[in-house]
Amino acid sequence: MSKFVYIGDPMCSWCYGFGPEIQRFLLTQPGAELDIVVGGLRAYNRQVMDEGQRDMILAHWKKVAQISGLPFDMAGLDRQGFVYDTEPVCRAVVTAKILAEDMPSMAILEVFLALQRAFYAEACDVTDEAVLAQVASEALNAFDGTDSFDVASFYETLTSPPSRDETRQHFEQVQRWGVRGYPVLLAVKEDGLHMLSSGYANAETLQAAYQQLAD
Repeated sequence: MSKFVYIGDPMCSWCYGFGPEIQRFLLTQPGAELDIVVGGLRAYNRQVMDEGQRDMILAHWKKVAQISGLPFDMAGLDRQGFVYDTEPVCRAVVTAKILAEDMPSMAILEVFLALQRAFYAEACDVTDEAVLAQVASEALNAFDGTDSFDVASFYETLTSPPSRDETRQHFEQVQRWGVRGYPVLLAVKEDGLHMLSSGYANAETLQAAYQQLAD
C-alpha cells in the first residue's frame, strides 16, 4: 500500500492550487494512505492586515488562480480588522484527525479541501472557530454519508486544550523536518521519507517523481 505525507496549510494559496493535483495523483494510487501534517504558515499572527500585506497576498492569489484555474473571491481579504492567523484553520484539520481517526485518511483531505474552498472561493472567515466547526463537520458528514458529526461537538473539541496542543506539535514536527514552504508531498518508504514535491506541482510531475522511486 502506498503511503504519503502531505505538509501544508489551508490558508496557503499554493496549497489551494495544489488541491486538485494531489487529488488527481492519488487517484492513480488506489488504497493509498495520506497523513496530513499542518505547517502553520502564519500561525499565532496577531497583526491586523494592512493594505501592503493585502496587496502582496492578492498578488499571490492572482498567480495561483492563473496557473490552477481555481476560483478566488478576493473580497475575503476586505474584512475589517482581519488578522491572517492560520492556527485556527490548522487546528480544525487536527481536530478532524482526532474525531475521525477510524475513518479513511482521505476524509481528512476532504476537510482540508473544504476549508480551502470556504476561504478562497467563498470568502468565509476561517479564523472564526464557529465557521470552522460548521465547514469541517459538514465535510466529514459528506464523506461519511451520515450525520455522525455535529457542529457543537466539533466546536467543543476544536476549542479544547488537547487540540491546541496537538496542533502545536504539528508545527514543531514540521520545523524539525526543516520545511519552510508549502505544499510538500512526501512518499513513505521502508528507508524513510522521500520528497515528491516541494512547492506546487501538477499530478503528472508527482506521478513521474513517484515512479522514479520504484525504478
